[in-house]
Amino acid sequence: MAIDPMETDHLVEIGPGQGAITEPLLASNCQLDVVEIDRDLVARLTDKFAHNKHFTMHSADALTFDFAALANNQKLRIVGNLPYNISTPLLFHLMQQATHIQDMYFMLQKEIVNRLQAQPGSKQFGRLSIMAQLYCDVEALFDVDPECFQPQPKVMSSIVRLTPHAQQKYLIENRALFDTVVKAAFAQRRKTIRNSLKEVCDEQALSAVGISSSARAESLAIDDFVRLSNYLNN
Repeated sequence: MAIDPMETDHLVEIGPGQGAITEPLLASNCQLDVVEIDRDLVARLTDKFAHNKHFTMHSADALTFDFAALANNQKLRIVGNLPYNISTPLLFHLMQQATHIQDMYFMLQKEIVNRLQAQPGSKQFGRLSIMAQLYCDVEALFDVDPECFQPQPKVMSSIVRLTPHAQQKYLIENRALFDTVVKAAFAQRRKTIRNSLKEVCDEQALSAVGISSSARAESLAIDDFVRLSNYLNN
């Protein structure tokens, strides 16, 4: 598998389902923590794997789970097949804990992976692109055809690798303000940045950091949002 687990690794699997990935992960003799919210699956997986000393089950909601608490002195490697309805908020949750994570491997809808790695100027570029690339290098590994599943989904899936930056790439003075600026900019992405940010800043602020007031959010680079939020913070 792409993650290539080693005996010395500490892995966390999110949403293991019936344990199809759990079993080969444990075969590497790595330390494996599993986070599952479905109580029936928790019971089934516990019965199946509890005898393995490397296995630890957490009956919990991944959206609120404290992954950092598992890290101790070793960074985590996280893997999972993420449901569409929680994939974006879960990715945001994990990125807040990126300093405790070595890498992440997820199967997601291809549409989500395209958004994660999208660059300024593309229609897919948005808040998710910025937040992912703020913390991680994003690499789409390969697609998974619908025919690989039973029942078959109506969408293409992709495997993506997210590798947190070893050092912070962007100096953001006020993280909450940065989040506010980015969220407002893409809330109505068809509007010019002048209009989408009118509740956050004026044209003078945009001009001061070299942003055209007639530009749209998708045309701005991460650096533009960093400069603007830092300017507004002063």
